[in-house]
Amino acid sequence: MAKKNSNPLPERKRRVAKILPILEATYPNAKCSLNYRTPLELLVATILSAQCTDDRVNKVTKDLFRKYKSAADYAKASQEELERDIQSTGFFRNKAKSIRGMAQSLLDKHKGQVPKTMDELTALAGVGRKTANVVLGNAFGQNVGVVVDTHVGRLSQRLGLTDFDNPEKIEQDLMQVIPQDKWTLWSHLMIHHGRAICMARNPACDKCTIFKDCPAGPELLAEKNKKK
Repeated sequence: MAKKNSNPLPERKRRVAKILPILEATYPNAKCSLNYRTPLELLVATILSAQCTDDRVNKVTKDLFRKYKSAADYAKASQEELERDIQSTGFFRNKAKSIRGMAQSLLDKHKGQVPKTMDELTALAGVGRKTANVVLGNAFGQNVGVVVDTHVGRLSQRLGLTDFDNPEKIEQDLMQVIPQDKWTLWSHLMIHHGRAICMARNPACDKCTIFKDCPAGPELLAEKNKKK
């Protein structure tokens, strides 16, 4: 594993201060791409999004949210029925089990309502820190942590903001250098930039608005030019 924080903290903070306003201007409408109207809907959608595209999740939840409107609806659904309803999102057996367990936890401990703290959320069946961060940041407007998905992890490494592969360790590095009021937004910006420009393979460095502040940029661009 690479040595932690190979880039000094002040340098990483300066880099974030330079690229954050550029990214905000590049993606002014950056927001959660999962469709939801309530905290419960976002919680379910986030569980379904594991190893699945947000577009696919949104297609599934369009009907799912009409059928299941409360924690009680999910809790009383049979495992088999819920599996059928979410099958196209993949890993549907585990996801159905997680959703039913989460819903029962809400009924048992929170009167069916989604709690608003990290500890209470992560105590729910099937809910980890990443899912809790999504709900807290987007449904409740609380910047408690930074959501680290594959895009956020990859771009944070390329930008020299972390040397870790572990999402929770990446999150701790990011929380040191990103202003807390931007924690939720940062994830959205990274996801948008990762999908549009900074792809895992063949990133479009020649179109990148933060190329000059990206430590990995010159090497990535050189590799791309070699393939031409």
